[in-house]
Amino acid sequence: MSIPTPIAWTPDHRIRILDQTLLPMEERYLELDSVEAMVEAIQLLRVRGAPLIGIAGAMGVTLAARGRGRSGPELLGRVRLAAETLRQARPTAVNLAWAVDRMWRRATAEASGDLHPALLEEATAIWNEDREMCERIGLAGQPLLRSGVSVMTQCNAGILATGGLGTALAPIYCAHRSGLDVQVVVPETRPLLQGARLTAWELMQSGVPCTLITDGMVASRMRRGDIHCAIVGADRIAANGDVANKIGTYGVALAARAHGVPFYVAAPRTTFDFSTPDGRGIPIEERSVEEVRGFQARASAPRDVLVWNPAFDVTPAELIAGYITDAGVLKASELERLK
Repeated sequence: MSIPTPIAWTPDHRIRILDQTLLPMEERYLELDSVEAMVEAIQLLRVRGAPLIGIAGAMGVTLAARGRGRSGPELLGRVRLAAETLRQARPTAVNLAWAVDRMWRRATAEASGDLHPALLEEATAIWNEDREMCERIGLAGQPLLRSGVSVMTQCNAGILATGGLGTALAPIYCAHRSGLDVQVVVPETRPLLQGARLTAWELMQSGVPCTLITDGMVASRMRRGDIHCAIVGADRIAANGDVANKIGTYGVALAARAHGVPFYVAAPRTTFDFSTPDGRGIPIEERSVEEVRGFQARASAPRDVLVWNPAFDVTPAELIAGYITDAGVLKASELERLK
C-alpha cells in the first residue's frame, strides 16, 4: 500500500503529521513542537479519526517534557496541564481521553525519574498496540466478506484514521491482500467530505475499487440490492452497544435495516466506554456553522442562515448486526468480555 503515514516522530522527537484538511489536492506535512499546536491540529481535523487522535494526544503529552528539566514537580505539573488540555480537544472520541489518561498514569509512575523517555516509550506503545489491534480487526472481519461483493462505509475509518490498517476498512484491506475482489461504496460524508476526500483517495491509492456517492444516495443505492454489508467505524461505543460515529452513520444504519443489509461497526477495545450506559450519555460535539454554510472558504448558503452542525450521531445497538473488534466479531450481549 502507498498510503502515507499520517503521524510519526521526527528524529528530535517532534511530531510529524499529514495535514488531512488538504487532501486529496495536496500532500503536506506539518511538524508540531508544542501541546498548543497539537490541540489545534486535532480541533481543526488536520489529524483525525478516533484511534489516531488517541495516538496523537498521547504523543502530544510528550511535548510538555521535551527539552525541559528531566524530573521534578514543575515538570510533572506541565505534563498534567498538557494531558488535561489535550483531553478536552475533542469530546466525543473516547480514545483521546483514554490515551492521555494512560500517559498521565505513566508520568506519575515515573515522576522521580527521567520523564521524557518514559513518555516517549508509552506513546509509542499506544501507537504500536493500535496497529496490532487494527490487524486483528481486519482478520476478524475478513470472513464476513467474499469475492465479488460491495461494502458500504461512512466517513473515513482507514489508514488515515488509525495507527495501522484502519478499523472499518481493515477487513476490506485484508480481503484485498488475500486476493478477493471486494469493492467499496463511499458516501461523501458532508459537511467536510471525509468520504470523498479521504476514503475514496485512500482506497484508490491502495488499489481497492470504490464508487463515490452523495450522502442522499445511500438508501437508493441499497435498494438496488448490490450492497453485501455496511461497515463503519466509531468514536465511542456505550456499554449497551449504542455507537457514536460521524454524522450520517445513523442514516446508513436505518437504510441497511430497511433493505436487509447487515450493518457492522468496527472498533478497537479502546473505543468502548463502559462507564457510559447508553448513547444518551455520549457527548456530541457541535462544530462551526461555517462548515455547513460553505466549503474551503467558499460560501454555498446564505450568510446568516441558521445552522445545526453536530459532528456525530448515535446509532442504537438494535440496528447493529455485530461489532468487529480486536477480540473477534461480537454481539451487543457479548461486549462485556472486552472489559
